[in-house]
Amino acid sequence: MAVAQMVTPGLKVADIGCDHAYLPIYLVRENVSPYVIAADINSGPVAKARDNIREAGLEGRIEVRQGDGLSVIEPGDAGSVVLAGMGGRLMMKILSEGAAVLEEVYEIIMEPQSEVSELRHYLQDNGYMIISEDMVNDGDKFYPVIKAVPGKTDENREVMFRYGKVLLREGNPVLHDFLLLERQYCSNLLEELAANIETPNVAARMEELRTDLALNEEALRLIAEPELS
Repeated sequence: MAVAQMVTPGLKVADIGCDHAYLPIYLVRENVSPYVIAADINSGPVAKARDNIREAGLEGRIEVRQGDGLSVIEPGDAGSVVLAGMGGRLMMKILSEGAAVLEEVYEIIMEPQSEVSELRHYLQDNGYMIISEDMVNDGDKFYPVIKAVPGKTDENREVMFRYGKVLLREGNPVLHDFLLLERQYCSNLLEELAANIETPNVAARMEELRTDLALNEEALRLIAEPELS
């Protein structure tokens, strides 16, 4: 739902890494998108996607394609590209390899499960600006959702790449919960390491945790006073 709400109504969508095609089915059934390409590299999800689309009676509005990343679509096939449920590093690879296709894409919606800061850096470095963000808490896991469009930004504060400028500016409550849990985790781990014999590896990890805690503290200040961000 968080990903679906980012899609601009009326655009054709390419869901790259569609898994069982739940998102494409929702987008078409709710008339968010007139046409969706559901793509996955693996044959198992592709077969399941076809079954689910057939069962929903939406074969005419959802096309299933099997292939690697954006190689399955041509320029102009979609105005909105969704990359969800994969690591940020894989997303950067897909975006880099599909640069020609992306020239005719209006928006990219991403739900990275790792390397989130690196992905935000990549977007800025490659001519994209983040215009919307959300965060979802599912059990003990937190998932950011990012919407980016072509544009130039010059953010240089690492806290914004780590946690998301839009999330901080909006005082996102799920991010706030995440920050509190992260602070507790880092503080506890730092105390445990401090009780051990200091080796080069332990010292390096303690320094990383101090850096993480400093960014966390800055983020908590910003989320409490959004006007500062």
